[in-house]
Amino acid sequence: MKVIQPSDQPQPKGHYSPGIEHHGIVYVSGQLPMDLVTREPFAGDIETQTELALRNVEAVLHAAGSSLDRVMQMTIYISDIELWGAVNRKYAEIMGDHRPARAIVPVKDLHFDTKIEIQAIALT
Repeated sequence: MKVIQPSDQPQPKGHYSPGIEHHGIVYVSGQLPMDLVTREPFAGDIETQTELALRNVEAVLHAAGSSLDRVMQMTIYISDIELWGAVNRKYAEIMGDHRPARAIVPVKDLHFDTKIEIQAIALT
């Protein structure tokens, strides 16, 4: 088992790893829409939050030698079910023809008052 920590990002403040690779599978912890260098969350529109969270997933995947087109499954947590359509549109724009298994789960609150958090499982 190997811890995945992108070299250009600070260590997480919580007790977790950004990713874990084991036997060719990368497990990416939930990624928020935040600047991973400054650790500042983005509180703007859901489209930008969706892209930031996906790019943060992508950064962990790249550190593991993987990429978004190797994702097998994603779980997306959103703070309001009304955001589903906008999230889906931005997600489809970024993911293109690749369609991994996916769940979108509405939740009450997310950390830092963000509107989205995304976790993933991918092949290396």
